Amino acid sequence: MTGLSVRKDGFTITVEVVPPEGPQAAPLLSTLEALQQLPIDGFSVATNPVAKPRMSAMAFCALLQQQTGRPAILHCTTRDHNRLSLQGMLWGALALGIETVLVATGDFVALKDRATTTDVRDVDVFGLIEMARGSGLCTGAVLDPGPESGGLEKPVRRLERKIAAGAQFVVTQPFYDRAGIDELLAATRHIEVPIILGILPLRSPRHAEFLHAKVAGINVPAGVRERMRRAEGPIAEGIANAREVLDLARGHFAGACLMPPFDRFDMLPPILADG
Repeated sequence: MTGLSVRKDGFTITVEVVPPEGPQAAPLLSTLEALQQLPIDGFSVATNPVAKPRMSAMAFCALLQQQTGRPAILHCTTRDHNRLSLQGMLWGALALGIETVLVATGDFVALKDRATTTDVRDVDVFGLIEMARGSGLCTGAVLDPGPESGGLEKPVRRLERKIAAGAQFVVTQPFYDRAGIDELLAATRHIEVPIILGILPLRSPRHAEFLHAKVAGINVPAGVRERMRRAEGPIAEGIANAREVLDLARGHFAGACLMPPFDRFDMLPPILADG
């Protein structure tokens, strides 16, 4: 198994996957194997998103690579493991043929769960990037241009520190329109590592409003939310928007990471049609 090739002079398409809740991997693996005819280069496997337990992302990466023959990016967070466990996981990933990781802080544990679930965070995200590179893994980092940050200046400064720590590519949070992408391009024109644009298709007006209001790091512009409200077919509108963003990504970035909501992998073929 070779690692995922992310280059500034190419265009890499990955699909983000959330492992199943529980030990049964076969149904999801079968669904993902059915995507073989799509022009995708690999998968990006989340680890316990929204701080809720899921099957080990490392185990699912290994199973996914065996089933599909395509590389999987393992998400690693500072939240779930102490330093000893993190190092063991990085070495274990390599032993299983997983060559690429995406390092992130990880979603915070909800207040109602903190009586029974703790954040570990022995190391910060910069330290984990250094650990991953030192272990011999191709290492990516996340650009989180949250609207709560007051613009891109602060997130890009943080990204510069991640690159200084050893990050070799970047995956952004989702974007939804040309104006946001133009702002991103202006703020990152000096960044020398490849940037992969996040694309999370919208399913309904309620979905768009929820992402905008409740999910840290995601800004769904008012014009896009209005399009979703006016659409006769919201899913078709969400697919059309994702196609528009993918077309923009092809002209300006090293790739795109498609993030199907709620395992709606059926939205991918029309997004990638003629891609």
